[in-house]
Amino acid sequence: MARLNQIIAVEKGVKSRSFQELTEAHHVLQKPALLSGIARTYRPKDDEGELLPPESTKVQVNAEEVIQQTAAILTRLFDITATKDWTNCIARADVVVDGQILLPQVPITYLLFLEKQLVDLHTFIKKLPVLDAAETWSFDASANCWATEAVQTVKTKKIPRNHVKAEATEKHPAQVEVYYEDVTVGYWRTVKFSGALPAKRVSDLLERVERLQHAVKFAREEANNSEAQEQKLGEKVFRFLFS
Repeated sequence: MARLNQIIAVEKGVKSRSFQELTEAHHVLQKPALLSGIARTYRPKDDEGELLPPESTKVQVNAEEVIQQTAAILTRLFDITATKDWTNCIARADVVVDGQILLPQVPITYLLFLEKQLVDLHTFIKKLPVLDAAETWSFDASANCWATEAVQTVKTKKIPRNHVKAEATEKHPAQVEVYYEDVTVGYWRTVKFSGALPAKRVSDLLERVERLQHAVKFAREEANNSEAQEQKLGEKVFRFLFS
């Protein structure tokens, strides 16, 4: 008894061959010269006339034969596809993670869907934003996000000052140089907030999705090992179409 995975392995080759041969049959039937034949004999008007040999061209392609050949080719494709689809209806397996059944008796079509979705989810999780490792973060429930400890910094302002380089005399005014001094005028208290995730959280999520991916692949292989439900439908279809 064939297994579903064997049917799937064969199906691609059967499809390819069927398409190729159907295309060739279509092209052959579009060439009138191959479908045409002739037989000509020559009889002179009288006994003294020139004798010419007969001419003939055989029919190289018979449309009815091409129809039957095409039906035979496609019957194999119809049967193997029906066998796969009928078996898909009963092929099921448990998705088991860490020894526990997460999803019982999942149809193989859904397992294939899950497998694709988990690839997309893995990409999504891998690109999640991560908290800046240079900061120390704690969760702030009131803000519903992560926050750093408050850091105090000073605010300064440049105040002009005069520096007397030379005192005034009876003959010369004082020589004064203006310079600016940074003077503290206040204090900033800064808390940084972030909606990103701790690196460990992202790492844990990735690890979970990878475990589920492995479990789904294993289940898919198990479901693919189901006994094929052999179907013979092609002959019925083409007997109706071409008889």
